[in-house]
Amino acid sequence: QVQLVESGGGLVQPGGSLRLSCAASGSIASTYGVNWYRQAPGKQREWVATIISTGTTVYASSVKGRFAISRDNAKNTVYLQMNSLKLEDTAVYYCNWGVIWGQGTQVTVSS
Repeated sequence: QVQLVESGGGLVQPGGSLRLSCAASGSIASTYGVNWYRQAPGKQREWVATIISTGTTVYASSVKGRFAISRDNAKNTVYLQMNSLKLEDTAVYYCNWGVIWGQGTQVTVSS
């Protein structure tokens, strides 16, 4: 069964950048979309971005133009490049493929 492992979170100032990684234990490129979600303290889980097998990407309006989802099929890894980070981007970020979820990685944007 596929396992997803996230990494790359951390503390960053407003306006800064981070790149999150989601490494899959098996090939996921041809099935399902791969998604990023986030959940801030006291708030509902929020969909952030999706990439499908063709490479097509879709973004939540809150991150459009600032975040970019991409993949490296040879490494079975999906990335989320996060630029121009805002305080409201602070959350635990989760990678998702079908019913499989990563463990989450904390992103904290603070001045």
